[in-house]
Amino acid sequence: MDAQFQQVDFGPLRQFLDNDDVTDISYSNGGQVWIKTLSKGVYRVENTGIDNTLVEKIAFQCANTMGKSFNMANPFLDAESAELRLNFVHDSIARNGVALLVRKTPAKIRLVKEKIIEDDYIRLDIHDFLMKCVEGHCNILVSGETGSGKTEFIKYLAAHTKENEKIITIEDTLELHLDKIFPTRDIVAMKTNNIASYSDVLVTCMRQNPRWILLSEVRSAEAVMAVRNSISSGHNILSTIHADKAESIPNRLYSLLESNIDLEQFLRSIHRYVQLGVHVKGYYSKERQKFHREIAEVVEFYVTEDNEPKSNILYKKTPDGKITLHNPTKYLLGYLESQGLIMQPDILVKEQFKEAKDEKEYKVDDSTPMPNRNEIDKPTVNQTQQTSYPNPINNNAIINPNQVINQRMQNQTNTNNLGNNQMINNNQMQSLINNQSNTNNNQMSMQNPIYSQNTIPNNYMNNQNIMQNNMPNKANIIQNNPINNQ
Repeated sequence: MDAQFQQVDFGPLRQFLDNDDVTDISYSNGGQVWIKTLSKGVYRVENTGIDNTLVEKIAFQCANTMGKSFNMANPFLDAESAELRLNFVHDSIARNGVALLVRKTPAKIRLVKEKIIEDDYIRLDIHDFLMKCVEGHCNILVSGETGSGKTEFIKYLAAHTKENEKIITIEDTLELHLDKIFPTRDIVAMKTNNIASYSDVLVTCMRQNPRWILLSEVRSAEAVMAVRNSISSGHNILSTIHADKAESIPNRLYSLLESNIDLEQFLRSIHRYVQLGVHVKGYYSKERQKFHREIAEVVEFYVTEDNEPKSNILYKKTPDGKITLHNPTKYLLGYLESQGLIMQPDILVKEQFKEAKDEKEYKVDDSTPMPNRNEIDKPTVNQTQQTSYPNPINNNAIINPNQVINQRMQNQTNTNNLGNNQMINNNQMQSLINNQSNTNNNQMSMQNPIYSQNTIPNNYMNNQNIMQNNMPNKANIIQNNPINNQ
């Protein structure tokens, strides 16, 4: 328990304060107690012994400790220490009873690499990629809903900065506690208040010559301008923001502004200086039967050569478990190279470049419509006169379809003229066999569209040779014809 609140009697509330699994405690509606834990999420607890009388007593004790008042004239009370943040609402405002919210912000890093990988909080390749981006001094904004674990993840990223790099934290409510987590490092913890605004603190921050500036949360126009001025001045920043997804972080920053800055100009500046957006999601998982937090999206921001702000989804996990992965663009790789870090272009998708090469070499161009099958099989007049058809079996050239028909008719006539002649020589028999084979090959070739467009020179000479081979020997016919012998 904090030394600052050691004199406060928390009563039955202390059991939840001492439980490391509990992150938030909510009391409202005349006696309801709701807690949020790392393992089970948000749920209601019964018979706690906590009531309005106890909460009002705790409020008065905290007010005395902080030197503040809590009454109808001052109906709101914020009390904070190194590890606790309490907010009270007087029953003159909260008409259904005094309200209390306790946020535990322990000075330690709850996330451990082996544990978050095992619990599917983050994929190993995404984890290693983000660690390299921190090493390469990327500006990173983490988005998510309240209680999703944005601040814890920022602390985890900050823990992987180099030992010799100075860190300055700027907060309106102390949550990071990096100075206590790393007491031997060069860390300055600054807190804004009614006297020192974000702008005032930022001016002093620049004079402290930090390498990293950490804002616990961007929740006001002043904080937005602090982020913009910090990153545009060459400092590196880690911060959180409320947004529904990482891709909408730049637009969310713009919505917090209270000025008439041109939207396109603002988005270009954010996309140019903020390299990465990370979205943390917290929800109750039916599959795991507990509250689950995970990195749901990682987005790269950049500005093209045409000065257009663009984003590239490097990693995205949908509620149904579908994973989307893309490699970083040349803009992020170039930025990291300028920071002295060489990152492999295929760090996330190992097969992308190989597949792209294969597709370039072997992919069929689908832009040209395929002809109708009937049009392929049916030759035109010019094709009949000029085109020959290779045999798909032995690649020998044969004559066109009309010539085949005429040739077969001539062969039939020659066969009839032979009559009962049984003295056909071997050359004539071989000629008939070759002719029938060529005819069959021609039918196969006509059915094969692959060979329908090939033209074979010297087709006319091939045709003449075949016809001469098919003609029977006239002398043999006259000699062996029984009518002529008579």
